[in-house]
Parts: sequence; C-alpha cells; structure tokens
Amino acid sequence: MKFSLSVIVASLGAASAFAFNSGSSQAVAQSFRTTQKGAALTQPAFKNHFQTDDSSTALAATAAAASSDAIKTRGGGALSGIDVPLMFYFLFWYIGNYYYNITNKLALKAAGGSAGFPMTISALQLAVGAVYGIFLWLAPDAREKPTVTMDDIIKMLPVAFCFAGAHSASVFALSAGAVSFGQIVKAAEPAFAAVLSQFVYNKPVSKAKWACLPIIIGGVILASVKELDFAVSALVAACIANLFAAFKGNENKKLMETEGLKDRMGSVGNQFAITTILGFLISVPFVLLREGNKLGEFVTLFKTNPVISSNLIASGLWFYGYNELATMTLKKTGAVTQSVANTAKRVIVIVGVAIVLGESLDPIKMLGCSIGIGGVFLYSIIDQLLAKKKKA
Repeated sequence: MKFSLSVIVASLGAASAFAFNSGSSQAVAQSFRTTQKGAALTQPAFKNHFQTDDSSTALAATAAAASSDAIKTRGGGALSGIDVPLMFYFLFWYIGNYYYNITNKLALKAAGGSAGFPMTISALQLAVGAVYGIFLWLAPDAREKPTVTMDDIIKMLPVAFCFAGAHSASVFALSAGAVSFGQIVKAAEPAFAAVLSQFVYNKPVSKAKWACLPIIIGGVILASVKELDFAVSALVAACIANLFAAFKGNENKKLMETEGLKDRMGSVGNQFAITTILGFLISVPFVLLREGNKLGEFVTLFKTNPVISSNLIASGLWFYGYNELATMTLKKTGAVTQSVANTAKRVIVIVGVAIVLGESLDPIKMLGCSIGIGGVFLYSIIDQLLAKKKKA
C-alpha cells in the first residue's frame, strides 16, 4: 500500500511537470517545488532495502527528463548567469546512476544472483522504460510523438541490438560480482572503442590516445588483483558490455548521419525511447532461450518477494531516467566538461555503492580504480590538450 501511494504521489508530480509551457518562470518554480516535494516524500531507506519508496523517487527523476525540453530559462537574482536546468540534469543524472546500481544489485541478489534471472531482469528493466516512454507520448502535452518511418526503424535496429546487448551484459556482470568491480571494468570502454574505431570503422585514433590505453588497462588489472568478490564471469561480461557499448557508439554516429532523421525523431528523448522499445523486443527471444524454462519460478518470486518487484521497477525507471538525462547533459556541455562529469560520476558510483552495499574498498583496489579512471579522463581530453599546446 505504501509503495502504491508513493508511486501515485510521484506520478502526480510527473503530471504537473508535463504541463510546462516553454519560458514560463512560474512553471519552472512549480517544477522545482514538485521535485522537492517528491524527493522529500520518497527518501529511500537503506535498512528496508528499497522495498517501498524507491520507484517513486525514480519516477521523479524520469519526470525531470520528461519536462527538461520545456525548461529553457536561467536562474534569476542570485542564480543569474547559472544554467539551472543543466544543474538539475547533472543532479538527477548522478542520483539516477547511483540508485540504479543499488536497486539493480538488490533485485539481482534477491533473485539468486548470476544463477538466478539476470537476463529476465535486464529485459524487464527495458520494458519498464519502454512503458514510460510510450506513456510520455500518450499523456497530454508531455512529449511530441516522433514521425519516423519503417525504414528509420530498420536502420535503428543495429543501435538497439547493441544497446540491449550492452545492458544485458552489464546486468549479468553486476549479478556475478561486486558493483564497484563491474563499474571499474566498464570504465575501460574507451579501449574497446579505440580498437573498433581504428580497425572496424576506419576512423583513426591519435597516438596520444593509444598511449593512454595501457594506463586504463593497467588500472583495471590492479583493481582485479585485490577484488575479494572477483569472478571471471563478471570480468568477461563487463568486457562484452564494453564491446557492445563501443559498437553502439559507432553505429549511432552512422545512424544520425541519415538525412532528416533528427527532424523525424523530434528530440533526444524520442530517440532513447524508441531505442529502449526496440531493445526490449530484441531481448525477449534471448530471455526465452536462456531462462524461459524457469520463468514460472520468476513470476512466483516477483509476486511474493517485494525486494525483487519494487527494486526491479525502480531500477527500470532509474535506468531510463538517468540515461536520458545523461544524453541531455552531455549535449549541453563541451568535451572537457563531459570528461570531468563522467569521471566524477564513476567515482561517486563506485565508492558510494561500495559503502552502501558493504563491498570491498581495499587500498590496492582503489588505487587501481584511480589509475584506470584517471587514464579514462586523460584519454578523453588528451587531444584537446595537445591541440592547445600546438596553437600556443
């Protein structure tokens, strides 16, 4: 009952966000009050393992994503000159990523870990996001529907397949080992992106970036040495997730070169919603293939164990919300800001989640983590730094 009430309260907050008119300072103020109220009503309690309140907080984050296109004003008075919407993007992106990792791990652990239902849970998380994305199109004044053609949908399939693959592999990695370890390995994605760009997509990577890769890989190896919850399956799955993510990035660049596609999409939110829907549909056959023979057992667990049901729904909402907000945030910032933001996010998630879930924070592991993430940051900005030196 408490869970349902929280969802209804957060949904009302989301509904008020949908009614924004562009440029209306009154609407912005109302959004801020609604978000504050939603946050106050839905503070998660670690001691009850997020069984009740977390889905409503996740809805508040996705509501912020839904209303973001309408919030175009900057702060007045003391906030003059500060991009207030951008600050909220960062806030909910970080909060969303943090709570996604916690709720996802709690749902996976309650369902049996890697031997349980990781594929089913990953697919249902996409289903939750798909339902929410469709809701935004149907709700009055929420989000304009895209006008994509069937040809556009077909062209989006490679991106959606890689998106679904990256998500499923990530969820499996986090079910097989510590969240902090999985995130450290996932931070090495630039190494996979560099190899694919150079040898598959014929987009050369600078020598300076290649020089950063041993730092990233060395950091991951060092972190692995002292990982108390180390599992080869977690390492392999996280690497597969990196591979899919690297393919997705390159395929997405190709997709957005399609003439008129951006106009037919209408917004970044629409693109992510369509990708999520397609990703869910692509995941279904793999769920049936891998875990289809025990879906009845999962249905029983979902009905009888609130830890699984509440955290699964919450993690799906968090995943959808933080990914959409991350895209909007990065779209409004420069390359260096993006690199700093991504680095800070990884540190917050790795350390914060490890503390909350009681995972290992061995000094050697954290040193490896620092080296790896530092290498990723350097990889992200090295070309800009060298370009500035040449100009000087």
